[in-house]
Amino acid sequence: MEPAGRHRGADQLATAAALGNREAVRRLLDSGVDPNAVNAFGRTPIQVMMLGTPSVAELLLQRGADPNRPDPATGSLPVHDAAREGFLETLQVLCRGGARLDLPDRWGRLPLDLAAENLQSHVVSYLRGSAG
Repeated sequence: MEPAGRHRGADQLATAAALGNREAVRRLLDSGVDPNAVNAFGRTPIQVMMLGTPSVAELLLQRGADPNRPDPATGSLPVHDAAREGFLETLQVLCRGGARLDLPDRWGRLPLDLAAENLQSHVVSYLRGSAG
């Protein structure tokens, strides 16, 4: 059985990432919280991070976060979310950090499909350029 503090650390790290609080994310990682620890909802910090904070994504990736772990409910990866919402800079950070663009979500959609469906033309252009 894991100590309660370990669960609390995972929840704190996920919350800090969701709030886009890079400094709190850094402090928690420095204190030994696993960047791939799941919170009480079964999600990792990179899965719940504030998409408009590429610096948080970069820090999590530098510390070993897995950008290709699917969301337990939707099968979406962080690249799906960033593409759908139009967060190009975060998407670029994820791609540099090893995120795969060829993995579909639970409904068979790729990040490119989601960007196109949501009229994120700047993301579509980037993804089309990355594919070739």
